[in-house]
Amino acid sequence: MAASALVLALSGPGQTAGISVFVDHVIADLGTSRSAVSLAYMVGTLSGALALPWIGRAVDRFGVRRVLALVALGFGGFLVLLACAQGLVGLTAGFVGVRALGQGGMSMIATTAVAVAVTRGRGTLLGLVSSLGAAGISLFPLVAERVIAVLGWRHTFAAEAVLIWVVVLPLAWWGLRGVRVSEPGGKAASGSGAGDPVWPLRAVVRTSMFWAMAGSIACSGLVATAVFFHQISVLGEQGLSPTEAAANFLPQTVAGLGAALLFGSAADRFSPKVLMCAAMGLHALALLLLPLVEPGIGALLYGTALGSAASGARAVESAALPFYFGTAHLGTLRGLTQSVVVASTAVGPILLSLAHGWAGSYRPGVLGLAALCALAAAVVCLARPPAEVPEAANLSGHGPPGSSADV
Repeated sequence: MAASALVLALSGPGQTAGISVFVDHVIADLGTSRSAVSLAYMVGTLSGALALPWIGRAVDRFGVRRVLALVALGFGGFLVLLACAQGLVGLTAGFVGVRALGQGGMSMIATTAVAVAVTRGRGTLLGLVSSLGAAGISLFPLVAERVIAVLGWRHTFAAEAVLIWVVVLPLAWWGLRGVRVSEPGGKAASGSGAGDPVWPLRAVVRTSMFWAMAGSIACSGLVATAVFFHQISVLGEQGLSPTEAAANFLPQTVAGLGAALLFGSAADRFSPKVLMCAAMGLHALALLLLPLVEPGIGALLYGTALGSAASGARAVESAALPFYFGTAHLGTLRGLTQSVVVASTAVGPILLSLAHGWAGSYRPGVLGLAALCALAAAVVCLARPPAEVPEAANLSGHGPPGSSADV
């Protein structure tokens, strides 16, 4: 758990919050527009999302340790590429790697390792890992902003690459020993737990619950990324200074820590669909508060609501997949959902940027995102819990005619 939490924390340089503090410096140094950088971020993130199903499948086939080591090597390499970027092409290529391997790969591997290693109180411990990881992620914008002021944005990206290599590679080989997702032949690993349902992949992707959960977490990622990426500008429109806007990451983080623990613990006792519905409703509420934000208590309430919603949704999604579908193919399933999530985060910043350009204000775009969250909450509430799949179901999805594998 400690190793997984640290790996999750060190995905920070690939997360939107970690990248957001570089945006204004990149725009000024490269002499490009905010919309152009947002477009590069979107293209890079969408391209990176395509790799995640393959990373998830590799975790199932080769194990957490080997895949994490390769992901960490690549992640650091792409951070160096960002440090050397001289134009939009290099910037886009760097975004491809850090979004696929940082935000997607490192996060997915960290939570998958816990899900397969823990059989009792899984939701609570996933919530704890998510909470600790989020705390680490939140430090990157604050620390990076200070380091950029001293070393410049290019050397800061390079320093983050060295940090990933020095810390994550040893964790991959020594910190996660004994964690296996599956045994040869497709049998559940020892960490999977005898009480877990065993679902064929073909049956999982035909359930409304799988897509409702994937759609909700994708919506959460889109919304959070949109407002985080432009946070300095968005909150500046409400009268906050750049320092006050950057400091708003702190209440978001503190609230997110508590929400991850609360939602994760609740996932051991209540239906994940009810909890996801609550998280998406909280997302909508946070965005509705934004037009009312002003320096002081208003900004604090906004940051608290937004951080709670985003962390709560992630905690519920991490617990929901093993709860409903078991851990036999968890790497592949999480690779698919993370691909959808990362793809959704790609369009968030550019959508909000375009809405701002069209309306001259962030408010119409933010209210549209609030309506999208409310719709996601309604969809997940209406999704049907999946029927139980017999333990004897063929894991390859080729059960006999009329079996649950064909439902």
